Amino acid sequence: MDQRDEVRDFLASRRARLTPADVGLPTTARRRVAGLRRDEVAVLAGVSSEYYARLERGNLSGVSESVLDSLAAALRLDDAEQLHLRNLAHAASRPARRRRPPAPTEVRDSLVRMMDAMTATPAYVRDTRMDILAANALARELHAPVYRFAHHTGMTPNTARFAFLDPGARDFYPDWDKVTRDCVAVLHAAAGRNPYDKPLTDMVGELSTRSADFRTLWATHDVRIHRTGLKRLRHPDVGVLELDYDVMELVQEPGRVFIAYSAAPGTAAADGLQLLATIAASRTAAAADPTQRPRQDALPVRPLPEETVSETTD
Repeated sequence: MDQRDEVRDFLASRRARLTPADVGLPTTARRRVAGLRRDEVAVLAGVSSEYYARLERGNLSGVSESVLDSLAAALRLDDAEQLHLRNLAHAASRPARRRRPPAPTEVRDSLVRMMDAMTATPAYVRDTRMDILAANALARELHAPVYRFAHHTGMTPNTARFAFLDPGARDFYPDWDKVTRDCVAVLHAAAGRNPYDKPLTDMVGELSTRSADFRTLWATHDVRIHRTGLKRLRHPDVGVLELDYDVMELVQEPGRVFIAYSAAPGTAAADGLQLLATIAASRTAAAADPTQRPRQDALPVRPLPEETVSETTD
């Protein structure tokens, strides 16, 4: 990922999605470019055409905060896009550091104990490239297809790799199109924060090589801040679960986030999580003592009827 290319393509893609009418400029009968012209963005941002052309060539080094604010306003950037622009500018002003010590893969024992105590809530820790670094029993059960794919490939469980490379992901994620768009947007935002993160660069390179869908989405240069929302997952044992999720940054471990899923009481999803917790507990007990096999009649594993679940997409 070349930092100057990323700046150029991001600014050009944001400019291309706007029309003169969107920003209050007169519309001419014939235009040779899609979206706004460079000189129109320059006028809106209050900078010279030559200066904006320099920025769109990928040179954000030394750009002031006031100019970044003006660009964000001119290009109608949302919060995630504004943060991405600032991250790109800050990266351009820092000396390139292409060699970094490998990030630790361990998760703090105290955090693992906290997750393990959350027996009714799926919870896990994820890094910038979407590796699942640690998870409680219920989260592992909820993401059983992700773990199965990781075991088959001999790699760390990774939601991005699963979503794009396992054909079963389209069944596991009923809203696969949205999930993959969000996934790429999160990876793109992470790359903007640190364009010299080699593990992340390697992940993007792998998915770009192996997935045409990923290449297409990466070229949109969309970014997203992953905070909260709804996600639908089709678990092979309990059917479709519509779950709320909350994402919290681990302040002491930059780049890592803590993610927890929940369901409102009395909903089909809450019943499904309760059943999934029973399955997870039984499998955990069986793993600890192989002589104790769960009784089949103790696990009434029946997929929840999909028509009882709201079809609101996340």
